Amino acid sequence: MSAVDLERRLFEAFADARATVQDSPDLFARVSRSLQDSIDRRRWRWKLAGWLTFFIAANAALALGLAALDTSVNHTVNQTGTGPQSKGFNMSWWVIELITNIVLVALAVGLGPFIKRFGRSYAADVFRANPRTGKSYLVLTDVAYYLIFTSFVLFTVTFVQPRKWQMSTGAQLKDEVARIGGILLIMGILHAANVVALPIIGGLLSTNNHPGGRATPPPSNPSGFGANPPLGAGTWILRIEPSAEPTVESGTPPDEFEEPHEPTR
Repeated sequence: MSAVDLERRLFEAFADARATVQDSPDLFARVSRSLQDSIDRRRWRWKLAGWLTFFIAANAALALGLAALDTSVNHTVNQTGTGPQSKGFNMSWWVIELITNIVLVALAVGLGPFIKRFGRSYAADVFRANPRTGKSYLVLTDVAYYLIFTSFVLFTVTFVQPRKWQMSTGAQLKDEVARIGGILLIMGILHAANVVALPIIGGLLSTNNHPGGRATPPPSNPSGFGANPPLGAGTWILRIEPSAEPTVESGTPPDEFEEPHEPTR
């Protein structure tokens, strides 16, 4: 195939596309909304980065503010022979414990809504048939999360310095890092269990207790005389409705339903 034939076929294909494809009336609105969503996401990321930077800086300033500057000089010459050395900052054990508790509370308060923000559409799809029940379920789940996190912080807080912390600061740092890892592990397990349990609960709420598992049909009321009362299995319903107009049955004299007409002359 020559270049001229290829160009001609491409021109014909694009001409057919221009003739058959119609512009969407809301194309400009959708593109504008997509660009605005991208700007909002970028702005939200910068805001999140700013809050994280502020949180880290605030904890560092708190640690430096509570630490004591040791101005004493060690007059013992070290192995390199550089002479006297200063000891620097001395930080009490309760300062590290306080900062760890602040980090734990921040993780519990910050990561819960963060994960819920991305799972809101998933929960809406699961509880589409029962939106009010789904909203109540999410609220109760949040309450359970915060109760679990609060109890974890209260169970692991330290008020008296252990003996191993007195001998080594690394032992305290190891225990504090284990506390942070523990609350992250609990949060991950709870949210994973929630993701698995949500479809099951949504399916149970959208179906009835019949063995077939079919959805419960709405009560029919074609006559408009009021809704049917709740009835048990095996109950017979007798409904009496007025007829639209009287009909003449066989063997019934016609003068019961209509007056006799005079004969015409």
